[in-house]
Amino acid sequence: SVDISERIDKSARVQELINSYRVRGHLMADIDPLEYVQRTHPDLEIESHGLTFWDLDREFVTNGLGGKRVAKLRDILGVLRDSYCRTMGVEYMHIQDPAQRQWFQRNIEVKYTKPGHDEQLRILSKLNQAEAFETFLQTKYVGQKRFSLEGGESLIPLLDQILQGAASAGLDGAAIGMAHRGRLNVLTNIAGKTYGHVFREFEGAVAIGSKRGSGDVKYHLGTEGTFVGDQGDELPVYLAANPSHLETVDGVLEGIVRAKQDRKPIGTFSWLPILVHGDAAFAGQGVVVETLQMSQLRGYRTGGTIHVVVNNQVGFTTTPTDARTSVYATDVAKTIQAPILHVNGDDPEAVVRAAELAFLYREEFHRDIVIDLVCYRRRGHNEGDDPSMTQPLMTNLIEAKRSVRRLYTESLVGRGDITEDEYEQAKQDFQSRLEVAFADTHEAETGTNPVIATDAADEPVTGAPETTGVSREVVQHIGDAFVNKPDGFTVHTKLQQLLDKRFDMSRNGNIDWAFGELLAFGSVLMEGTPVRLAGQDSRRGTFVQRHSVLHDRDNGQEWLPLANLSENQGRFWVYDSLLSEYAAMAFEYGYSVERSDALVLWEAQFGDFANGAQSVIDEFISSADQKWAQQSSVVLLLPHGYEGQGPDHSSARIERYLQMCAQDNMIVARPSTPASYFHLLRRQAYQRPRRPLVVFTPKAMLRLRGATSPVEDFLEGRFEPVLDDDRGIDRSAVTRVLLHAGKIHWDLRAELDKNPNPEIALVRVEQYYPAPVDELTQVLAQYPGAELVWVQDEPENQGAWPFIALEVAEQLGRPVRRISRAAAASTATGSPKVHASEHAAIMKEALAR
Repeated sequence: SVDISERIDKSARVQELINSYRVRGHLMADIDPLEYVQRTHPDLEIESHGLTFWDLDREFVTNGLGGKRVAKLRDILGVLRDSYCRTMGVEYMHIQDPAQRQWFQRNIEVKYTKPGHDEQLRILSKLNQAEAFETFLQTKYVGQKRFSLEGGESLIPLLDQILQGAASAGLDGAAIGMAHRGRLNVLTNIAGKTYGHVFREFEGAVAIGSKRGSGDVKYHLGTEGTFVGDQGDELPVYLAANPSHLETVDGVLEGIVRAKQDRKPIGTFSWLPILVHGDAAFAGQGVVVETLQMSQLRGYRTGGTIHVVVNNQVGFTTTPTDARTSVYATDVAKTIQAPILHVNGDDPEAVVRAAELAFLYREEFHRDIVIDLVCYRRRGHNEGDDPSMTQPLMTNLIEAKRSVRRLYTESLVGRGDITEDEYEQAKQDFQSRLEVAFADTHEAETGTNPVIATDAADEPVTGAPETTGVSREVVQHIGDAFVNKPDGFTVHTKLQQLLDKRFDMSRNGNIDWAFGELLAFGSVLMEGTPVRLAGQDSRRGTFVQRHSVLHDRDNGQEWLPLANLSENQGRFWVYDSLLSEYAAMAFEYGYSVERSDALVLWEAQFGDFANGAQSVIDEFISSADQKWAQQSSVVLLLPHGYEGQGPDHSSARIERYLQMCAQDNMIVARPSTPASYFHLLRRQAYQRPRRPLVVFTPKAMLRLRGATSPVEDFLEGRFEPVLDDDRGIDRSAVTRVLLHAGKIHWDLRAELDKNPNPEIALVRVEQYYPAPVDELTQVLAQYPGAELVWVQDEPENQGAWPFIALEVAEQLGRPVRRISRAAAASTATGSPKVHASEHAAIMKEALAR
């Protein structure tokens, strides 16, 4: 009996050992190409599990490990070390779903088999391409910045394998987002950009990026090409343009992919997103976690992204010990239970196996997976940099190393996998690639090589529609939709009144801001234009105003009135976003780039919070057209208004957006009525060329009794950037014109209703940029002798005043005086009493007789 209990005990310990290898085997894997260290871990020692040297030849029950029911301990260890401790270390035991864990065990715990002969030759040819390109550029353009892939050339066979999988699986395409390291190599060897084209960019012989604009450096540019697989399968490849802000492109690329997928039925994940990261950025940039967090959310999912971390084991000059607390750069991916494959970049066969596994996993589970490609950087951060100043020992190791291509070729010959003839052929292939590159360059230099136009064809300039009005039937039909509830749907008691009011507004007017917006959405949907709105709490609205989605009070089911307007309407997507600005705004920007046919809107919870996505505003929204000829019509809805709510709930920072305005890069507006906002949104859906639109939306004004619009205002006309005084005043008696925008109009008007002053005219500026100088001049001509005063709630150094003073006043040819709060470091006071007295002072000064 002692014998039986001991055998049971030992069997249990073997199971523990198997589990330990699955959990910790990666810690023993040989994944660092720079130095081979015999790595160990106490959990992987047989002694830690109460097993001894004498147990090695005993047989134990394996639970199917390696396809056997029982095996000797030494064979069990052989399978485990083969599976988890060679040149690929796998982390997947943190995944809670047993089906996924079993999938990995089935695919990994098998005897190692090397790739077939043809596959080995393909890997070799890809390494040849990668190295030839870099070697050539290094000799031809010494010291020019190109952020070479040298040391990480295995990235090319890795991406090649993923795209092979996608092409043979019949996917619609692959979209890649990556930073600058190795980008030129990927552009040519994966995405099909010609060598000659890249060389011309090095020669400076071609305007890089946007023809109309200022362009960008060559390692930021995107491209669209075609990948051709082994069997001749073709796969469209899209490489997104991106700035030097590492990881900013993550959300943008996911948005582009989602927009492509949304053309098909829900859950069609036929475009494959691939994000290539650096190790320091993956661990250090918070937007990475935001993007991972989106991966399974209904508003953002793209069916699984393959993340590839090109792990140089250094970030510029910073070593991993200074760059992260986590063991691996990829540990943040565990937050979403993504599996992680760590692989030695000097073993291209293991790299290709990792790529194959990653693609199969994505197709099976439609979840994110990470490949940590552990390699090195042969040169400095850029080609003019000397890494030996900060990493002397690492640099010595790298300088003594042969390239991946040389190591792999020698290994294939040494193992007898390829013959001397094939070796010579591969070497010849390498040489001929360099020769072709030389010839290409010569042609590029002498101008005989035709160059593809460097930017996408500009969208047609059709301007804005003559009128953006709709028929009375359309307004009434949208009103009907809100009372036409599904059978058995229980409306929340507080909302039934609102729905009845919307029906009434569609007939009798007094249309408020929220319904005016829904009329804009509903009318473009009925014209076949899709609408996508996402933001924090956007379905209901931060201020309990929108109610675009209603929830059954009894069972929580959702009802979207605007999704049921007509047979052939556009699709209506409205999502509450995760609590992020950075990745979330980037996503909507990317979506809008891809879908020129859709009205795409991102809403801030309060306009103040948009600065959490400042990189997206600076790098993409305000300048992508100028840099890369990349057009977007994304709409930013930024709630703004001085209502005594303190410094973080008052200002959307109007001044910042206006400071970035130039060359017609975007539209910045602040409509003061629901009808004005309605026409602005409808114009945005159809105006060409497309540009981003920034709208400062109201808060208190949402429910202001005076700030409503009659039905007639929605039936004709269009967005007017300037609104003249409509109070029926005698214009010849006016001595002061108050120029202003937004909610302050209703404050001024209320004061004038109480204390009429025929000498004051109220002129609203509904659009700040492009500055409506002609319209203003026309309106102001009716008040030739009047003093012009700009009135705003914001402090003197904020709001629109700096822009009005610098850009607009001189074009009007008349002096403009300012009335506002005094210049301030913060946006607004935290005291409601101080706010009220400041506001009273503005009113008093503006309306003083």
